[in-house]
Amino acid sequence: MRTVYCDHAATTRCHPEVARRVYEYLTELYGNPSSIHAVGRKARKGVEEARAQVAALLGARPAEIFFTSGGTEADNWALRGALEANRAKGNHLIITPYEHHAVLDAAEALGREGYEVTLLEVEPGTGIIRPEALLEAMRPTTVLISVMAVNNEIGTVHDIAGLCAAAKAKDPDVIFHTDAVQAAGYIPLDVNRLGVDLLSISSHKIYGPKGVGALYVRKGFRFGRGLTVGGGQERKMRAGTENVPGIVGFGLAAEIAARELDRRAAHAREMRDRFLRGVLAIEGVRLNGVDPFLHPELRHPGNANVSVEGVEGEAMLLRLDMAGICASSGSACTSGSLEPSHVLLAVGCSRDEAQSSLRFSFGEENTAEDIDYVIAEFARSVEYLRKLAAPGR
Repeated sequence: MRTVYCDHAATTRCHPEVARRVYEYLTELYGNPSSIHAVGRKARKGVEEARAQVAALLGARPAEIFFTSGGTEADNWALRGALEANRAKGNHLIITPYEHHAVLDAAEALGREGYEVTLLEVEPGTGIIRPEALLEAMRPTTVLISVMAVNNEIGTVHDIAGLCAAAKAKDPDVIFHTDAVQAAGYIPLDVNRLGVDLLSISSHKIYGPKGVGALYVRKGFRFGRGLTVGGGQERKMRAGTENVPGIVGFGLAAEIAARELDRRAAHAREMRDRFLRGVLAIEGVRLNGVDPFLHPELRHPGNANVSVEGVEGEAMLLRLDMAGICASSGSACTSGSLEPSHVLLAVGCSRDEAQSSLRFSFGEENTAEDIDYVIAEFARSVEYLRKLAAPGR
């Protein structure tokens, strides 16, 4: 059966060059990077080369990159580390209501520990955050602001540089973190231009291996302890033997992503726009989020999120899966949940609209022929499911 993968926001196929590099470090360069013998030194060299490659993708210094197990750990570390190190300033944290659960749940846990959490007001429909809303939410006790660079469900691109500049103009001591997991590899990221103190990214979203990510920590920034203890790895900030194959694969994936960014973005946008022109012509299909035809710069080039009137999103996914089409009803981390998307509810969708939504995210292997096949199967699935739900059946 034909398979068309349209879920690149969930994960990506490991790049062949990256897979070969990972295999090399699993089978030949397998040393512990903390060992002082030659085999260990070769592993250490691979880790440090990868650190430089990831730093280059972000316009950062290698010493500002700390490897983690992924974006979720990086987000948790950013929030907890920043707040714990700056308790003298206050206990207030600002986030958006439609962050990834890695940030939302971390903030909720911190709230149970006595920290105060404010959810920013976002623009209905698009989720765009206005600087004035952020400034209004700030207090003298605000320690940390966390705003994702690109929303993982509806693809809204936030003006992180503008928001960060506005916040720091009001309070130069406020800390700014951005979850850039969905932005990396498609949206240019330069930490100096953005002005952020902390930034999270993940390998498996940019055609690298799973189980590895990174936290950028600006040089000179006062940061708390790591999340784990028991060893001196990552400059005594993250105990535990490094995932060397994952790290070196991540490094190469970051290098390729930096080199291929413009081409990848253009290809994803072409596939996404072809898909939207087809499915939005179907009666009762509605776009969620920013209109990419009017404001392409405000939406991730590969993201499409639509609601289908009169059809359950999960039922659509099952029908499409039977046709070999891989899509999502939201974040992969909440797959299987019967609750409607918190992202769509946050931007003003009704529960019915949220539960009838699907996310398609396009990438390297998608072709025009694939997209035409998806559009045709999408239309057939909508017709079938609407007839099935029609009164009198």
